[in-house]
Amino acid sequence: MVGPDGVLPLPWLAATLRDTLQTRHAHALLLHGPRGVGQFELALTLAQAWLCEAAPAAATPSPPPSASSNEAAAQPRPCGRCAACRLVQARSHPDLLVLLPEALREPLGWNLNDADEAASDKASKAKPSKEIKVEAVRSAVAFAQITSARGRCKVVVVYPAERMNEVAANTLLKTLEEPPGVARFVLACAEPEALLTTIRSRCQAVPMRLPPTELAEQWLAQQGVVEPGVLLAAAGGQPQEAREWAGQGIDAALWSRLPALVQRGDAAPLAAWPLPRVVDALQKLCHDAACRAAGAAVRYFPPASLAMLSGSIDPMALADWSRDLLRAARHAEHPWNAGLMVEALVQRGQRALAAAGQAVSGPAAAPHPASVHSRR
Repeated sequence: MVGPDGVLPLPWLAATLRDTLQTRHAHALLLHGPRGVGQFELALTLAQAWLCEAAPAAATPSPPPSASSNEAAAQPRPCGRCAACRLVQARSHPDLLVLLPEALREPLGWNLNDADEAASDKASKAKPSKEIKVEAVRSAVAFAQITSARGRCKVVVVYPAERMNEVAANTLLKTLEEPPGVARFVLACAEPEALLTTIRSRCQAVPMRLPPTELAEQWLAQQGVVEPGVLLAAAGGQPQEAREWAGQGIDAALWSRLPALVQRGDAAPLAAWPLPRVVDALQKLCHDAACRAAGAAVRYFPPASLAMLSGSIDPMALADWSRDLLRAARHAEHPWNAGLMVEALVQRGQRALAAAGQAVSGPAAAPHPASVHSRR
């Protein structure tokens, strides 16, 4: 959302925000694109713009450094300074409701409302849900039908929209079909195909794409990320993902060393990583190793970090390792023994990255990742 200084938190959203405010006037929007490019931030900024109470001429924030003054003056944005904008910034606007899974509320810094706090107290010992539950959607439907408290409109933000199960999605569908007069909905997601077709058909689509590399690297450098280009490539061009990696202690130097570590069968530096992150990193290494073996350009790792890989890597061994990683990804959130699974996957990777006919040090056989998951 836009702060009191009138500046967007993610500079690459400026063009999409401007285009959406000028051309998308439906009561329900569906923001969709890769993870880590700012769907949630754009959804909140759109809500803030709709709720902004400043005069249109005053609703223009400071332009980004790359924009001309004439272009910036034409950009309709929330002012960031009026009472409504400040209420949105404080997460207390009475006409804004944000639906998030319980597991994302704390990471995104979004406060619980009274109903959520009561439910949270009852289930304080339970693991936070990753779904948007039907009870929350019913509350959102009721919220949308109440008269606007400040006289502008009512806005419901749903993120990630694909986290609604079928019952919850069907509960929202009726309201999307027959929306109250002053209600607007913003659904944001990375997997629009996971939504009901009837939900998608009732929303105006707003596609989001990866930001320009130079702009994303500049933003990451401002966030204190060292060698941002390396981590940006590691995250598939998704800057928010790259910043999250840096916050988890995954820096450019360690990422560049990963191919050599796996080729040696050394899993120790990966022990502190979340298991889903380990599996993702190994899948990207497997992808780049296959590209190198085929003479194609690599995507996720610096080319120099893969220089030690032999051109005679066995493609079948890489394919076997890839299948193991896909199986491991299904259980990465709930492994029986994460340490053993990481060891097994790295040892399989060590064999896959070895040159044909080259002896590989280490145990004669690594436990299969699926069998690791089944051990108690």
